[in-house]
Amino acid sequence: MSVEEARKQPAMTCAELLIRLLRETYGVSALFGIPGVHTIELYRGLEGSDVQHITPRHEQGAGFMADGYARASGQPGVCLIITGPGMTNIATAMGQALADSIPMLVISSVNRRDTLGLGQGRLHELPSQQQMISGVARFSHTLLDANTLPEVLARAFAVFNGARPGPVHIEIPIDLFNAPVDVPASWQAPTLYRAVPDPEGLVEAARLLQAAKQPLVLLGGGCASAPEAARALVEKLDAPTVTTINAKGLLGRDHPLDLGANAALPAVRELAANADVILAIGTELGETDYDVVFDGGFHLNGTLIRIDLDPEQLVRNQCTTLGLVGDAGRSLELLLGHFPEPLKRQGTERTAAALGALNLVNDPAFADFVPLYKNLADYLPEAILVGDSTAPVYAGNHLVSQPAPRRYFNASTGYGTLGYGLPAALGAQLARPDLPVVALVGDGGVMFTLSEMATAVEERLPVVIVLWHNAGYEEIRRYMDANGVARLGVDIQAPNFLTLAEGFGCPGILVESPAEFAEALANREASGPLLIEIDAAAWQRACTFSD
Repeated sequence: MSVEEARKQPAMTCAELLIRLLRETYGVSALFGIPGVHTIELYRGLEGSDVQHITPRHEQGAGFMADGYARASGQPGVCLIITGPGMTNIATAMGQALADSIPMLVISSVNRRDTLGLGQGRLHELPSQQQMISGVARFSHTLLDANTLPEVLARAFAVFNGARPGPVHIEIPIDLFNAPVDVPASWQAPTLYRAVPDPEGLVEAARLLQAAKQPLVLLGGGCASAPEAARALVEKLDAPTVTTINAKGLLGRDHPLDLGANAALPAVRELAANADVILAIGTELGETDYDVVFDGGFHLNGTLIRIDLDPEQLVRNQCTTLGLVGDAGRSLELLLGHFPEPLKRQGTERTAAALGALNLVNDPAFADFVPLYKNLADYLPEAILVGDSTAPVYAGNHLVSQPAPRRYFNASTGYGTLGYGLPAALGAQLARPDLPVVALVGDGGVMFTLSEMATAVEERLPVVIVLWHNAGYEEIRRYMDANGVARLGVDIQAPNFLTLAEGFGCPGILVESPAEFAEALANREASGPLLIEIDAAAWQRACTFSD
């Protein structure tokens, strides 16, 4: 619509303008939210719009869905959330998104402007909703003038498109929803280009890498938008490459230079300690990627070159020699231009030696999960795998190799919340209806957000829910045992998941062996969700017997 046409329309309210800007200016096509008495005017703005509205069963589920949507698509996930309890509910999901730099826009209501901070006991009132949520957001803004909405939205998308992404919160007082607004002079979003490293810094980085004898590359989730440049650069450098959990698939499946997300394992640690030059791009070098055994044993002794969009990140966790501020994708492309000819440093051989020493598929710690992931690769080779914090996911972080980025992510890194897997998988399926999606969950964690099975059925989302049932919080049991603490609160009673699934209208099947799991995948009908419950004890007996 042209500006002239817009000006001829009846007066527009703040709520109507919000939906128009999200759809027409920023291309938002899906919203996650639960209507409440403080947000119904936003839904008036949705009437007649082609924006899809998805109703989760809990605001935490809304946030996780938006997170999964963003990771799978590369576009921000957007939520409409009620004042007070809606915001406290979604705070956990925002914390996970903040930890992994996931773009998420949370738009909430808040009480009337003339009541803010007065403590009058009004419905959904908090002393300061903005202050509470600021700790899990890149920024939180209270709209005080409806006509500033376009500017505040532009700030949010500037963070998503030009800075280190993360959740942004905009709260709108309920007395502003119906406030008339001026029609913006333009519906068009500004074109933003992310920062690129200083040219002299790139020259110096290239010189150091050119002279290296045993280089190592560390690629994080910030590189997910540039798989071609990432692959080309590591091949030109002939360097073994760690791809973190959020960077899985960046080099393609089973690339000969890909060490996977195995930086915490001994052979990769040794390779890293012996590397003379290390290039780390778009990775925070955090412990859940590089020291998941939590013993401080990951050391970089060589010259460390770091490239990150966030300058503060350049000096965290490891001692940086050369730090360059810039977008990971553009940096990969620019750095690649400094290596017209491939170098030869026995990178493939060094990678193969490290992986051979790890011998992951024969490691007893992963034995139960090798057939699980083999079946998934055989029957759903293009699937996006979305995980909760659960035993199959911890193993998958080491075992899984994906054909492309944005096809493997979970809640075991960074914030490490439970309940993420199921709703995030639904968000991923909404973002990528062209690909199968698998939710990897445990019987403990899935109870945090099991209600989202209703959303899966209602939206007819063909997500395969693989539920590893080991009767409690197995990871915490192991920690208690290792530290001489009595097992309390971890041997919990589980419901009958098949009966629950039936109640939601979701077909379910119990399997006790890899062969039964393969049959369930082979006979899957992709018309809606499917629950495959794995009896962990029976599965482990079947795997032991087959050995």
